[in-house]
Amino acid sequence: MSLKGNVDSKTGLVYDDRMVEHHCLFDPDYPECPQRFSHSLERCRNYGLIDRCHKLQSRPATSDELLLQHDSEYIELVKGTSSADDEHLTNLSTKFDAVYFHPATYDLSLLSAGCTIDLATDIATGKLKNGMAIIRPPGHHALKDKACGYCYFNNVAIAAKHIIDNLKMQRILIVDWDVHHGQATQYAFYDDPRVLYFSIHRYENGAMWPNLRESNYDYIGIGKGMGFNVNVPLNKIGLGNSEYLAIFQQILMPIAYEFSPELVIVSAGYDAAIGCQEGEMEVTPACYAHLTSMLMSLANGKICVVLEGGYCLKSLSEGVALTLRTLLGDPCPLIGSIAEPDASAVETILNVINAHRPFWKCLQFQGTTQSVDLDIYSDTVSKKVDILEDNDWPNHKTTFEYVGVPPEEPFPLSGFYPVQSEAVKVELAKRIDELISKTDLLFPTQRTCIAYDKRMALHRNLQEIHPEKPERLMAIVTRLEEAELLQRCKLLESRMSTEEELALIHRKEHVQEMKDTETMKPREMLKVAEKFRSIFLCHDSYRSSLLAVGSVLQIVDEVVSGRSQNGAAAVRPPGHHAENDEACGFCIFNNVALAAKYALDKHELQRILILDWDVHHGNGIQNSFYDDPRVLYISIHRYNNGGFFPSWKNANYNYVGKGRGEGFNVNIPWNTVGLGDADHLADRKSVV
Repeated sequence: MSLKGNVDSKTGLVYDDRMVEHHCLFDPDYPECPQRFSHSLERCRNYGLIDRCHKLQSRPATSDELLLQHDSEYIELVKGTSSADDEHLTNLSTKFDAVYFHPATYDLSLLSAGCTIDLATDIATGKLKNGMAIIRPPGHHALKDKACGYCYFNNVAIAAKHIIDNLKMQRILIVDWDVHHGQATQYAFYDDPRVLYFSIHRYENGAMWPNLRESNYDYIGIGKGMGFNVNVPLNKIGLGNSEYLAIFQQILMPIAYEFSPELVIVSAGYDAAIGCQEGEMEVTPACYAHLTSMLMSLANGKICVVLEGGYCLKSLSEGVALTLRTLLGDPCPLIGSIAEPDASAVETILNVINAHRPFWKCLQFQGTTQSVDLDIYSDTVSKKVDILEDNDWPNHKTTFEYVGVPPEEPFPLSGFYPVQSEAVKVELAKRIDELISKTDLLFPTQRTCIAYDKRMALHRNLQEIHPEKPERLMAIVTRLEEAELLQRCKLLESRMSTEEELALIHRKEHVQEMKDTETMKPREMLKVAEKFRSIFLCHDSYRSSLLAVGSVLQIVDEVVSGRSQNGAAAVRPPGHHAENDEACGFCIFNNVALAAKYALDKHELQRILILDWDVHHGNGIQNSFYDDPRVLYISIHRYNNGGFFPSWKNANYNYVGKGRGEGFNVNIPWNTVGLGDADHLADRKSVV
């Protein structure tokens, strides 16, 4: 596997200024309006994002491409609207649910589909690393033979089918975070295991448009497609960041990693954003950056974001801009503290897990389920039915209720959509403006810094060949050079830590004892080393340890001061076992604990996360911050019920901190060997 990557790979952007021409002829207040498009583009320009993207040339989809998803008779019907008069267009609009027709509708719908196909294709083939289609009309409600919900041709479904047919991809993930269920995309792939469709939508037991029974969580696909249709129906308004992040972390990302998509396509509606009258949800624009960032970890970063809904112009345009900004590689803005998810969302999450547990291994560790006759999922009668009953944790009894009444022809031309009062609009606008003003989008132009010093290789075991050997450091540096990664980083000048800095964690007696080894005779030095568990010393050990600590502190200064976005320290000897008064487990001074304490004291940080994924528990770090709520320490380690080094019982899960630090120490102890990717992804998604 090459680590070089394509440093010249770009983020693609496709749109067409003509898309403002599509508008409603009979209702000036219609939610799906040209300003959705123009405001989104303008916000991206304000942030300087468009000039940073590779601009694709727009083009209309061909008839053959449309036929991948739509009937020829329906295509001809839409085509005929180009030359129809206003009266005919108005009358035709009553035959479809929540649509209007304009003389430009057909041509612009072709452009939307063509733009989506080309963007997705260029990403799938590696010409682009990722991209966004800022387009209208949207597409995810467009049925095989009907326009529906502001949509005429299903842009995302057409693009996915085009890639499957022409590029022979076998695994495409479609994530639909529009607040309305993308029923047409679900229908398009309901029996197809090559496409995993995942939709988060407001449902309210069917009372929310499109009012369909099949939008509920128990519609999981049929035939070979069973388990590949995941609906996450939200049965309450006012849900926001905490609920959406929980859904991503507890359901979407575990399933997505197991599915291992070759391409991710996002049906990106922003009508769950704060201020949108159709969604009545509370997702902040900054949260969409975090959702996008999580998806970028999939499919080697091949993610194609396609605009769907979103009808509050201010939150829509901000959400679009922050999504594009994330695709360009800018860091996600802070979104503040996350509240406990609402009970209704927790209920939905458990329902979805139970429905899909038979099909995804990543969901099975949470408990067991009884066998279930999936034929009952086809029942569309309004009723409440027990589906699954868990025998184990979390003892969750899964139920569903359907109260929806799908609309019927003739469909109303206006007045069917929610309207906010002026007072509500003003209040929501103030809230959104406040969110925007408090969102810090400044970041360093330097991406990554690195610190290392070859003098650390002088620290060695003079008695025997030892696993913590100088070659560890040199192998890292060599591999970074081979992968052409080192030259892409800012190389920081190494330095030795001071004794004052060491005193942030370590007692002066310990520091002095290690310092004295510089002049000790070998036999004396060996006696000192034998006082500790798994320690070797030589005349260069003290200075190498000072370089290790100093290099880590250099990274802290560089990143916290805003000169670099992130950094890595390739250092030895390691540190996380070192206690405040003794060396332990190859570690002399505790590099990471010192770095955290340094950041707390010098830079006055108040919240630091230390994630320790070394296979051994970092006892020294835990003991340094066990009562300190400013540091959240999470350790993932082999434990073997205390039989694995360092073999102390406080490495178990029930050691959670004390005093004000209670709950800020999280141990994830593994009690067996042979655990791999799936296990470690599970702990990252479910706990970390």
